[in-house]
Amino acid sequence: MMDGPRSDVGRWGGNPLQPPTTPSPEPEPEPDRRFRRGGGRSFWARCCGCCSCRNVADDDWGPEPSDSRGRGSSSGTRRPGSRGSDSRQPVSRGSGVNAAGDGTIREGMLVVTGVDLLSSRSDQNRQEHHTDEYEYDELIVRRGQPFRMLLLLSRTYESSDRITLELLIGNNPEVGKGTHVIIPVGKGGSGGWKAQVTKASGQTLNLRVHTSPNAIIGKFQFTVRTQSDAGEFQLPFDPRNEIYILFNPWCPEDIVYVDHEDWRQEYVLNESGRIYYGTEAQIGERTWNYGQFDHGVLDACLYILDRRGMPYGGRGDPVSVSRVISAMVNSLDDNGVLIGNWSGDYSRGTNPSAWVGSVEILLSYLRTGYSVPYGQCWVFAGVTTTVLRCLGLATRTVTNFNSAHDTDTSLTMDIYFDENMKPLEHLNHDSVWNFHVWNDCWMKRPDLPSGFDGWQVVDATPQETSSGIFCCGPCSVESIKNGLVYMKYDTPFIFAEVNSDKVYWQRQDDGSFKIVYVEEKAIGTLIVTKAIGSNMREDITYLYKHPEGSDAERKAVETAAAHGSKPNVYANRGSAEDVAMQVEAQDAVMGQDLMVSVMLTNHSSSRRTVKLHLYLSVTFYTGVTGTIFKETKKEVELAPGASDRVTMPVAYKEYRPHLVDQGSMLLNVSGHVKESGQVLAKQHTFRLRTPDLSLTLLGAAVVGQECEVQIVFKNPLPVTLTNVVFRLEGSGLQRPKILNVGDIGGNETVTLRQTFVPVRPGPRQLIASLDSPQLSQVHGVIQVDVAPAPGDRGFFSDTGGDSHLGETIPMASRGGA
Repeated sequence: MMDGPRSDVGRWGGNPLQPPTTPSPEPEPEPDRRFRRGGGRSFWARCCGCCSCRNVADDDWGPEPSDSRGRGSSSGTRRPGSRGSDSRQPVSRGSGVNAAGDGTIREGMLVVTGVDLLSSRSDQNRQEHHTDEYEYDELIVRRGQPFRMLLLLSRTYESSDRITLELLIGNNPEVGKGTHVIIPVGKGGSGGWKAQVTKASGQTLNLRVHTSPNAIIGKFQFTVRTQSDAGEFQLPFDPRNEIYILFNPWCPEDIVYVDHEDWRQEYVLNESGRIYYGTEAQIGERTWNYGQFDHGVLDACLYILDRRGMPYGGRGDPVSVSRVISAMVNSLDDNGVLIGNWSGDYSRGTNPSAWVGSVEILLSYLRTGYSVPYGQCWVFAGVTTTVLRCLGLATRTVTNFNSAHDTDTSLTMDIYFDENMKPLEHLNHDSVWNFHVWNDCWMKRPDLPSGFDGWQVVDATPQETSSGIFCCGPCSVESIKNGLVYMKYDTPFIFAEVNSDKVYWQRQDDGSFKIVYVEEKAIGTLIVTKAIGSNMREDITYLYKHPEGSDAERKAVETAAAHGSKPNVYANRGSAEDVAMQVEAQDAVMGQDLMVSVMLTNHSSSRRTVKLHLYLSVTFYTGVTGTIFKETKKEVELAPGASDRVTMPVAYKEYRPHLVDQGSMLLNVSGHVKESGQVLAKQHTFRLRTPDLSLTLLGAAVVGQECEVQIVFKNPLPVTLTNVVFRLEGSGLQRPKILNVGDIGGNETVTLRQTFVPVRPGPRQLIASLDSPQLSQVHGVIQVDVAPAPGDRGFFSDTGGDSHLGETIPMASRGGA
């Protein structure tokens, strides 16, 4: 991956911490690219080699922005009332046309008077295809799996009659590209497409339609042609007969097939999940509402592909689709979904920590065509999980603690110090993020040698460019584990994130730099995701790397580094070490004093004298640090086998003026052993915990009936929180809702109550967040078990689906500390 622009304060190493310039939340939509010819490589030539061999005469592109806001037309807003009732979709009727196109219906012609796609959520089609949770009335099926439909005819079907089903997608459908599918009823189709008559009763024909396991995904128009002795007939296109086709992890012939039902339930059908953040020693977790089945989300996902102009012919390939999504979820290059902002100033948008799910973000992008402000890594990953699950790919959100950002392709994290081992921040362009969140999605890789199927990394956070585009992956986890950095896509960058070494360089008297310490277990120390079927945390580090220190792990690291820009970095290693150092920080709460300490242990049989330096600064979670606001120097004498602890107390008033996002701090510790010349070096990051929101359900939850929830929060700071905003969201419970509650006094407790109307039964998650300029990263969640409506009436009712934005809510009660 090549370097891209690095201007965001708080995002890239080497930038000073200073008042930022806030990224604009409304970038200008880019020019229409449908008719671009020559003059530089297209997105597809740069991003996806398999989609770049496109004939200049092809017009098989998705709709580009059609108005000043860049909204596409193919998968835009759906008709009013299409979401709500569980009644069967009305049978479509219309005046057909004959082969001459003059609308004349002659006696004896086989006229299709109506079509019933059996698309109700309670029908067999939606149930068998695991699409019954989508809040849509159209037929949604998964490829490679049959579905049923009914044709209503003007007369009895005869053996001499010929019926052909047709599916079309895109602006210029072509049979050769798979964008115009012709399915003769009763005859073998091509590429896995076929249709059979299962029952003919009077003027009703029951059909069983088989779709190809390699079909293009998207929204197809549907029509029927008939041919009889009296002439030909074509059913007019009807938007009520449009059919969505998705990837199918239940189909063994689909390359996204997953051979574990519990995996499919978790990674395809689960509408909420846990995202982990913080540090390895202080892991925080938050619930995220993926909401992939919410009304409008599927259209938003298809609009993303349209907005980029992805050729429809390439939309059956999950490798290409996932790579495009990784590019389009961020706004760089393509005015995609989310604007990244690591500056700490979110006054022109939403603090990334305030989001509780993907639905509000995706629907805003679909509605306006503008990129949504703002996102950071967990937001990019949460939205990516939503999009890929919605399209049918098994996907999970993954957190890597101590995630390296290698900017010079050395495949090592290089940290530079002066002669006294004080960090030289202007040289430290590589950074180690406290955590970084990306995605794994499951698929076969026919574009790679055998052995690289399974989990693939996709990362939508814009870090470095790949073939000139801010996208990353899909990259086989197996290639990462074994250091095979020549495998596509973007393996060198991802390998460095999880398995590189931290190399400490000290400036010498002549100005040159010398390696004084290599920390081998500092990067990718823990990689986790939500466990299947529970809210527990699962350690998946073993999938990404061999055990730390093992021969296989060392071979992978050194093999990868040999392909980097500093292939000889391991040639000169330091001397033996006999003084060990361990850094500790107490579990501190935002607003309280804290204590950090360093434990030194002498493992030698001789006395050791250690000169120790401690430097404390605030840091963004991306590893970018502010100025040092406290430091301590001490000389420690250690008897043989003895230990001693050096402590540094830090008062709230000392760190408060320097705090940045997420309350993280970085302790740089360096030391020198006088007798042996051993150099000690360690960077330790810790965070200040924020309080949780307490949610309580007040009464039973039933579909279609109003329910109330109580939210309680206590301000942990002795200062007033201003312009406090709550967010509330939960799939099947509450569309995204924003509550403006004003100010909350220092150490004050507040309570507010909100009503919602559940629209779908079953176990649901209601998620809330609080954000203010003084305090963020405050969340809460409650499980809501929703009972079906009496007689199942009101199932998926529209009552609870309204989104309330910017509502001002008075607090129910306030209390002191």
